[in-house]
Amino acid sequence: MRISPVIPTVANLLLAVLWGFSVFAGWGPEAFCSDPGCAARLDGVARASALFAVIAACCTAGAWLVLRIRGDENRFTALMTTAVITWVIAESVFFAGGPIVR
Repeated sequence: MRISPVIPTVANLLLAVLWGFSVFAGWGPEAFCSDPGCAARLDGVARASALFAVIAACCTAGAWLVLRIRGDENRFTALMTTAVITWVIAESVFFAGGPIVR
């Protein structure tokens, strides 16, 4: 069964938007912090999750921009799947770290 490349691409974009809003738009501190010191500690968690977010973004960009990968369905699917899994790890690091730094 062939999966359209639009599905993992949309999944990657939605996970990227969720991560970006959580880290940069203040959703994370709003959800996890009640004191100013917590927001500073949450920045460390955001930096840790950013490592995975960068890997996920590079996998997504590589899958679409490198012609050899985009032309090979197996490589494209593998790289996009890796990107989705890495976005989930980035989200998990952030959302697991939030209650810890509280």
